[in-house]
Amino acid sequence: MLLNYSTQIAPEKTVSEIQAKLAKAGAFQVLHEYERGSGELVGLSFRITTQFGDLAFELPANIDAVETILKKQRVPARRSREQATRVAWRILKDWVEAQLALIETGMVSVEQVFLPYCQSANGETLYEAIRSKKFAGLLMEGSKQ
Repeated sequence: MLLNYSTQIAPEKTVSEIQAKLAKAGAFQVLHEYERGSGELVGLSFRITTQFGDLAFELPANIDAVETILKKQRVPARRSREQATRVAWRILKDWVEAQLALIETGMVSVEQVFLPYCQSANGETLYEAIRSKKFAGLLMEGSKQ
């Protein structure tokens, strides 16, 4: 079963926990994004000062992906969009906590763990930019292209 598949914790509570942890780690700005019309909490981004200056990061809350997995697991009580939202945010909270623990110990830097989610001035993440170029310059020799 998917991690946190049975959580009943409201997404707003989970996001406030994430926000508090990010603030403790030095984030000075946190933005919540809601789906127009439905009001569903669908995104969270933050700004933090690094050794290179202030950077913005967008966290990957992919509720659609979680909903698909819950439906595949065929647990009727767990198939709702609301449950997928709760589970997605809980998984993200656990991941953020683990990343922040690595940063706190000095094992890694903020940039190392959150780099794929770093946003440019136009809002595109580094991952999205590299993916749009089909990972040019990063693929190992002999890889399929």
